[in-house]
Amino acid sequence: MIRVDGRTLRCADVVTAASTEGPLGIDVSIAALRGAESAWKLAEELSTRRIVYGRTTGVGANKEDPVGEGESPDHGLRLLRSHAGGSGDVMSPGQTRAMMLIRLNQLLAGRSGLSPELIGALAAAVRTGALPLVHRLGAIGTGDLAPLAETALALTGERPWLAGGVPPVPVRAGDALAFMSSNAATLAEATLAAMRLDTLTRASHAVAALTYIALDGNPEAYATPVHEARPHAGQVACAAEMRRLLGMEGTPKPGRRIQDPFGLRAFPQVQGPALDAIHYLRDVLAVEINASTENPMISTVHQDAYHHAHFHTAYVSTALDQVRATVHQVAELSVARLGDLVEPEFTGLRPFLAAGPSGSSGVMILEYVAHDALTELRQAALPATLGTAVVSRGIEDHASFSTQAARAATAAGSAYQQVLACELVAAVRALRMRKADLVSLPARDAYEAAAAVLDPSVEDRPLTEDIARAVSLLDTLALV
Repeated sequence: MIRVDGRTLRCADVVTAASTEGPLGIDVSIAALRGAESAWKLAEELSTRRIVYGRTTGVGANKEDPVGEGESPDHGLRLLRSHAGGSGDVMSPGQTRAMMLIRLNQLLAGRSGLSPELIGALAAAVRTGALPLVHRLGAIGTGDLAPLAETALALTGERPWLAGGVPPVPVRAGDALAFMSSNAATLAEATLAAMRLDTLTRASHAVAALTYIALDGNPEAYATPVHEARPHAGQVACAAEMRRLLGMEGTPKPGRRIQDPFGLRAFPQVQGPALDAIHYLRDVLAVEINASTENPMISTVHQDAYHHAHFHTAYVSTALDQVRATVHQVAELSVARLGDLVEPEFTGLRPFLAAGPSGSSGVMILEYVAHDALTELRQAALPATLGTAVVSRGIEDHASFSTQAARAATAAGSAYQQVLACELVAAVRALRMRKADLVSLPARDAYEAAAAVLDPSVEDRPLTEDIARAVSLLDTLALV
């Protein structure tokens, strides 16, 4: 059961919602509903005695255009219709479910001024698993206007549902902007991507540990005294996790090489920034999915409306850019370790872990697949925040592009899992061929999980299925 009260929604709850087909168990706070209704009543009253953007005026560059009291409901419906111009692919069911849960939770923070009927309809849609048809394109990180307008029109009965549906409700005065003024769709994709990258970085410890064993790595690089000398949190955590997986004490014995290549030796120093960046991103998202972002903000405490820029998500976009950049660096090390695994100097085995007649290719193709995926990841890692946009006749003269940064994070996760899978396939083959003894090591659990599903045959053959199975193993390895 997911608690929805505008304050305590977790990133893990968003993942649960995204992965739940059909009805979703939610516990909607009665107190939060009452607070949201109080904000609506206040917004209605304020609109009779002062200018309130989007309620008594147009929006964007039309902010000086007055909306008469009798025109307000019709104005709201026209505003939704005009902004429901999304394009491109249809948003995935998982992201749509996550978007709706986040938007409901934000509304229950009680500062939107949205009518109780529309909040109730959204809650019913989330609870029953109803899915509106929403397009992906239509936002630049300053409010998911098109996706949320399409969602609102589905609740009013004007747009179709992909699955299920709820009885239509009317749009009241001020409802349009109060519903659209959010980045819930962007936050949904950002949260799902962040949690996926979190899983992959945790799995990468186990994959790197298996490669370390296959290569007879030098444990000094992970020694406690080394990381006490420069104690960045992520770096220290990575080194500690490698020591745990490899059954090392604080100061392990020297390895057979005086120094390993960077893929093993610099793993904590490169993985650490990624761990720290993901931790920071999750903190940012935890704030955002529980935040009141509606402009204007209706404050029942101060009995007034405040015009502001909480729709601007620079925190989200910059955190996403940092995560993608750091994950790309970690992926480069994974590809480097794959290169070590096909090198006889490091494994004592034949080139490319081949078997059979001379000239056999073994896992040669894995390097090409991994570098292809790494190139995709490199493109996804390019900063989204370097651009900007000036729209609405120059009134809105900056954009965060968090929407694009979130999409790139999704792409980064898809590419990174392919890179890790290639390394895992090669590491398991090398360990099998070397008949490595993992009996006393915690990493044994990772090896046994992989060995149980990866084909043990070493003759030249297509490795497509091996890579796919390795990808499916990463969730398990993240928990080893």
